Amino acid sequence: MSKLKIAVQKSGRLNEESLELLNNCGISIDNGKDQLKAEARNFPMEVLYLRNGDIPQYLRDGVVDIAILGENTLIEKGNDLPIVERLGFSKCKVSIAVPKNAEYNSIEDLRGKKIATSYPNTVNQYFEKKGEKADIHVINGSVEIAPNIGLSHAIVDIVSSGSTLFKNNLKEVEVLFKSEAVLTSAPELTEDKQAILNKLLFRMKAVLKGKNSKYVLLNAPNDKLDKIVSLLPGMKSPTVLPLAQEGWSSVHSVINKNDFWEVIDELKANGAEGILVCPIEKMVL
Repeated sequence: MSKLKIAVQKSGRLNEESLELLNNCGISIDNGKDQLKAEARNFPMEVLYLRNGDIPQYLRDGVVDIAILGENTLIEKGNDLPIVERLGFSKCKVSIAVPKNAEYNSIEDLRGKKIATSYPNTVNQYFEKKGEKADIHVINGSVEIAPNIGLSHAIVDIVSSGSTLFKNNLKEVEVLFKSEAVLTSAPELTEDKQAILNKLLFRMKAVLKGKNSKYVLLNAPNDKLDKIVSLLPGMKSPTVLPLAQEGWSSVHSVINKNDFWEVIDELKANGAEGILVCPIEKMVL
């Protein structure tokens, strides 16, 4: 039987969150310490732990079939590969940063100045779109130290919380793009492997949809039921059940977690009481 080979980053936050996603999809991985390859016990899959920057070439060469990696890496080294699914974790930005005391108004201020980065292709493309030419000094790792030791006037690097920039007396001045973990695939998959990928995608979407949603139960006065129901679209429509107390109904629905507080405020304003909110493990649509 065919097995789908998936590449994930060897270590770090992206590795941990990728394995957590697979685990939430019900995939148990026999993963010993320092293993570079592991098999799933209950799903036709092999996991390869690889260096993030090498993964795009492994996909092109057919060594692996799919991969979870940062969109920033895909844009830099694999922009010919498709984004199969956005996964919503390991979010960051790829940004320009300069010393705190440096004046910066626009990208023109970097004309003729050296820029340190691990993303030369990304930087060149961005500067070309702006009608500028970048003078790049390529560094692999610890890019943020470059201005402090005189290697560059600015850097382009990933920014999460901004604490690393702060510690190195740098300030973020321009965002090239926002990045998150994505699922990508090799240019070609056999029919068998595509079928396995479809099963995996079905599970992933159920997990991601559940993670981004909240289950809401509330009591509503019948004279305000129509308005309250209109605030809760749910998956098809809310479930409405009569309560033992005359004139009241119980309403069950699902709301997007990003809209949570706005919806709750409106529900309260329209007479909803006893609002109970529960996390959703998975949503199979």
